[in-house]
Amino acid sequence: MTIVPGDTAWVLASAALVMLMTPGLAFFYGGMVRVKSVLNMMMMSFITIAVVTVLWVVVGYSLTFAGDTGHVIGDFSEVGLKGLLAPEAVSGTTPTLAFVAFQLMFAIITPALISGAIADRATFRGWIAFVVGWTLLVYFPVAHSVWFLDDGNGGWIGDKLKAVDFAGGTAVHLNAGAAALALAIVLGKRIGWKKDPMRPHSLPLVILGAGLLWFGWFGFNAGSALSAGTTAAVTFVNTQAATAAAVIGWLIVERIVHGKATTLGMASGAVAGLVAITPSCGAVSPIGALILGLAAGAICCGAVSLKYRLGFDDSLDVVGVHFVGGLFGSLAIGLLGTAAAPSAVDGLFYGGGVTQLGRQALANVVVGLYSFTVAFILGKVIDKTIGFRLKEEDEVTGVDQVEHAETAYDYLGSSGLRGALSSRPAAAETENGTTEPSEKEGVKA
Repeated sequence: MTIVPGDTAWVLASAALVMLMTPGLAFFYGGMVRVKSVLNMMMMSFITIAVVTVLWVVVGYSLTFAGDTGHVIGDFSEVGLKGLLAPEAVSGTTPTLAFVAFQLMFAIITPALISGAIADRATFRGWIAFVVGWTLLVYFPVAHSVWFLDDGNGGWIGDKLKAVDFAGGTAVHLNAGAAALALAIVLGKRIGWKKDPMRPHSLPLVILGAGLLWFGWFGFNAGSALSAGTTAAVTFVNTQAATAAAVIGWLIVERIVHGKATTLGMASGAVAGLVAITPSCGAVSPIGALILGLAAGAICCGAVSLKYRLGFDDSLDVVGVHFVGGLFGSLAIGLLGTAAAPSAVDGLFYGGGVTQLGRQALANVVVGLYSFTVAFILGKVIDKTIGFRLKEEDEVTGVDQVEHAETAYDYLGSSGLRGALSSRPAAAETENGTTEPSEKEGVKA
């Protein structure tokens, strides 16, 4: 295999784009929470960058992409990225370390997605422990099962079952969404849920985050082609088409149901479209992407209200957007997939029957159940040992102050303003006997 500089540049650039998505997620989630939780919410995303990077370099890459053990996990042959510095370490048409970097960014953002379900009420130490345990026990084996392909000797989902997941609908979004549901149940409802207003404190931050996510997602999807060619171009166009249509789909439903089209709805619709097209961006046509996106926006808009009907407090709608969106996008391959697209599978609407639909359904059911179960048990163990749910008085005070001794904004209250005015320098007298503020005082006074 020969290294192609253009492909290497595209994969490394895509890795950087996906890296940007986690700070984008921090802004997106941070804007959606109340003012007393914004720093903690953003830190929950940022800490995954540090924790998962260490895990990935030490053991994660090896367990995900080095060999195969039982079609569910890799081996320890490349622990510490052993042997991957050599010039002959090539993956496809890029250095293996370029692939290592690209896949690392997927491993980082997946657990970060989960954090939105437990906003306002989780201890920081509990979250870090969960990220370590869930990444080791769930993400690495699921990613191996989905993406390690070896002519029938690789992962059971992608290589044996032949379920399609181009860039992470099953391995990332449904996987994280199932874990998010489990943690929302384990940690319970926020104090005042359904009673107190819990509106986003900064919609501009939400829009900024959504924009960064949309931008980075081109690396997420088109970068998964692992080369700068037709496949990357197809997935790029499909990603844009589906996301735009999903915004429209979400806003239509929102307008019909609630009478208004909102900023939060627009941002959420974009993310729903990005999630849904992720597994299918290499399997559908651009027209199929438009149909998929429009449906995903409408479906996810309706799905976010399920938490009120079913009684679980998914703070930032991770289940409604990522679990439902990832599931729908994956199943849509079995309906809208066309052999003319890079993934080369025909769905039901293209004469392929229900075979591919069945494969997609089985893969998602197994991954969803596994992720939910492990996350539930892990969450319970953490809560009973080091503590996962904040104490009631700490939650009322605010997780930012209690966990980090910080606040996002420093407001000058009325007493502070009076104090500032009372301590102003004396006004200087002019030659004609009038007074004016001193030079130091300026217009700020």
